Amino acid sequence: MLAFVLPLLGVAAPAWGQSIISEIVTDPLTGIALGGMDPVSYFTEDAPLLGRGDLEYVWKGVPWHFANPANRDVFERSPAIYAPQFGGHGAMSAARGFVSDADPMIYTVFKQRLYLFYSAGSREAFLLAPDAAASKGAANWPDLAKTLSSR
Repeated sequence: MLAFVLPLLGVAAPAWGQSIISEIVTDPLTGIALGGMDPVSYFTEDAPLLGRGDLEYVWKGVPWHFANPANRDVFERSPAIYAPQFGGHGAMSAARGFVSDADPMIYTVFKQRLYLFYSAGSREAFLLAPDAAASKGAANWPDLAKTLSSR
């Protein structure tokens, strides 16, 4: 009944079975990856830097911000190296077989890859056995990614 009435009222019915979580985590208000943090700065600075809106690059349909033109240029050449693993979803969650949000300020760089986490506790769990967690997450990710919207 609702499927019939809602369109008449101009209200869209939910798309049952369709993911509303995207493959790459973005800020829900701005749509920007990493909450606006510069992905290259995770590798070059002691702490990630906030990117600038005038230094934007769109990759995989998502805007990424950078603190300086050099970082933007480096990312443009090799985005998969600097983008967070698992689209920025929680790395330990991926290792455990499910998708969760992550906080861009709770992270680690392991074997030259950026991993984000939901909490400090999940980061600590990852760091107890990082090789195993990264491998398990990588093995789980193809199936997990299939459940997500590509945007």
